[in-house]
Amino acid sequence: MTVESLRAFVAVADEGTFTDAALALGTSQAAVSRRVAALEDRLGVRLLQRGPRGATPTATGTRLLAHARRVLDELAALERVAADAGSETRVGFAWSALGRHTTTLQRRWVAEHPGRRLVLVQAGTPSAGLLEGLVDVAVVRREVADERLRAALVGVERRLACLPSDDPLARRRVLRLADFDGRTVAVDLRTGTTTRDLWPAGGGPATTREVHGVDEWLTAVAAGEALGLTSEATAAQFPRPGVVYRPVQDAPPVPVHLVWWHDDPPSHVAELVGLVRALYAAG
Repeated sequence: MTVESLRAFVAVADEGTFTDAALALGTSQAAVSRRVAALEDRLGVRLLQRGPRGATPTATGTRLLAHARRVLDELAALERVAADAGSETRVGFAWSALGRHTTTLQRRWVAEHPGRRLVLVQAGTPSAGLLEGLVDVAVVRREVADERLRAALVGVERRLACLPSDDPLARRRVLRLADFDGRTVAVDLRTGTTTRDLWPAGGGPATTREVHGVDEWLTAVAAGEALGLTSEATAAQFPRPGVVYRPVQDAPPVPVHLVWWHDDPPSHVAELVGLVRALYAAG
């Protein structure tokens, strides 16, 4: 069974004659006849009823026609995806892409790489969609220990506290890690950057509340159920009524990496790394 035989069968059913099907496919009538006959032999059924006025699907052919169309549609989709892969670079992120640099990166990329799109994909996995095959490059703010991957440090970001706007701490311009002592802190164990290791032994939050993703995290903070600690990129991309962000003076910065498969580097990855590094350096 071949793609050409399926296309010939569908073309004859659509056009009504082998002659018109050949014109639609840009081939000869004899080639269309051979392909349809080969498909009928392969399936062991008669698909088309030939007559003096053309050809029409048999009862069996009518039932199989819908399946043939779906197969051809899926093949066309496969070809479109393959074509897009050569004209775009997909960049995954779990929370906040590149913060305030995101839009600048997109605009600069379009200007410097006409005809090649930079597509940002939010994926709530530890690898930001890279290990799942969703993206070509991932923005990761956690340590990368997988030997199959290659990581490039592109910048660092301050850590900010995320507070309910009516919390007493929100009246202060700058916080310290000790200000979280005895409080509840919302953490995303899969993709977040906050762990108890940030605080010295004997200090830190009294409890943590596990959340899944930035929306759930922000909702918990806005409701006064927890405080948050995050990269400054989150504040740039997720301002929200009911919460405020404040710098945490003694919190270590957050490293930002671009990560890709070591044995299958995407095209233009060197240019992407260089551009992102330049944006962070300028900022």
